Amino acid sequence: MKKFDRTRPEFSPYGFTCELWKPARMPRPDRHNEVEINLLTFGSLSYLLGGRRTTVEADRLAVFWAAIPHQIVEFEGDSPYFVVTLPLSDFLSIGLEQNFVSRVMHGELVIDSKSDETDRLKFKQWERELRKSNRDERAARLEVEARMLRFSRVSPKRAATKHSPQLSRADHLACYIAKNYQQPLTSTSIAEANGVHPNYAMNLFRKTFGTTMNHFITEHRISHAQRLLATGEETILDVAFAAGFQSLSRFNEAFKSACGCSPRDYRNAHRIAHSQLSVR
Repeated sequence: MKKFDRTRPEFSPYGFTCELWKPARMPRPDRHNEVEINLLTFGSLSYLLGGRRTTVEADRLAVFWAAIPHQIVEFEGDSPYFVVTLPLSDFLSIGLEQNFVSRVMHGELVIDSKSDETDRLKFKQWERELRKSNRDERAARLEVEARMLRFSRVSPKRAATKHSPQLSRADHLACYIAKNYQQPLTSTSIAEANGVHPNYAMNLFRKTFGTTMNHFITEHRISHAQRLLATGEETILDVAFAAGFQSLSRFNEAFKSACGCSPRDYRNAHRIAHSQLSVR
């Protein structure tokens, strides 16, 4: 059974997997460039993602793009839950409903409004098949894609999520960043907007999330840039400014540090998948 490793490098790929995870509070946000599909068999998980605290209940399929900083901040029950990771390029090439893809790519944790009694059996089978050393993943991959197709077609226009109003002070700082990262931000401006002293805000944020506010801002800006690079035709300079960076050189430096490649190489790697999505 897997559990979150805080020493795991950002954007270290999982690839196509289906695994059982132990529920636990995450000491810092995680990021990886796959779409994540969660299925709980008992209890609930509360994520902080995209400036929102969202609760996922048992037997409700939940989907989000994991390149956006996400963190489990609360859970109920200790039963393991299923996690499917699907590479972004594969997700984009399935031919899903545009509204569904847009919601996922813009940082929403999309939750099924009702349970599917066959999901538990499917996830168990995928986990068993993909665990084998001599695994043949073709059947599981096709079935995951089929499940996503059905989900995207019945997914409501509005988010079927539960947002908890009971945010901690640290949560409020993270949410403020998530909602304003495209604007010039400093630790002082963030602290003042939330009515606390900058030193207190910086220390609280690092203690709670295991990272600095500046690093958290950069994470959100990189995620925004990835969305634009994977789905749009804006110039690299326009992407940099739209994501909140103040210079192209800083954008290129931060992007390569986080993703291991230049923005242009990242766009080229996803251009084929995006083209397939556009013509469907």
